[in-house]
Amino acid sequence: MAEGLTHVLLAFGLFTATGWTVGWLDRRWVAVGMVGSLLPDLSRLYLLVDDYIISQALGIPFDWAALHTLGGVVVLATLGAVLFDKRQQRLRGFGLLVAGGCSHLAVDAVKAWADGTGGTALYPLSWWRPPTPGLYVSADRWVLGVAVAVALVVAIIERYGKT
Repeated sequence: MAEGLTHVLLAFGLFTATGWTVGWLDRRWVAVGMVGSLLPDLSRLYLLVDDYIISQALGIPFDWAALHTLGGVVVLATLGAVLFDKRQQRLRGFGLLVAGGCSHLAVDAVKAWADGTGGTALYPLSWWRPPTPGLYVSADRWVLGVAVAVALVVAIIERYGKT
């Protein structure tokens, strides 16, 4: 769960700091962006429900891994945006859910993979698997430490540093 917490804390820092210059991006909308940062990890639902069961129920091929891509984030953000009342709120919600999901994909893009290439995060635009610098593995604790530090600094500035 440290990886999920890392994504949420980094999204908190990103969206809170962005809110300092974007007037409408208050705490409520920061929370929407933080939820968006968890969307790609819904691909882990394969641990509870097998792909085959979903494929049989829908009658079409299905793979949970597709949720951990740009296309998956857009589909999930579209479904999430439906939960907002007004058109402007739906557009903001959609944008923040996508931005949160993209922040997750960006952090994962520099993760180490055994074959030296990243995932197909750009699907459906491309199947290309870009090379990754391999800065960390999911089990590295220092990544969570950095995320906690970023969130603390931003929270302190938010609380005491703004004029």
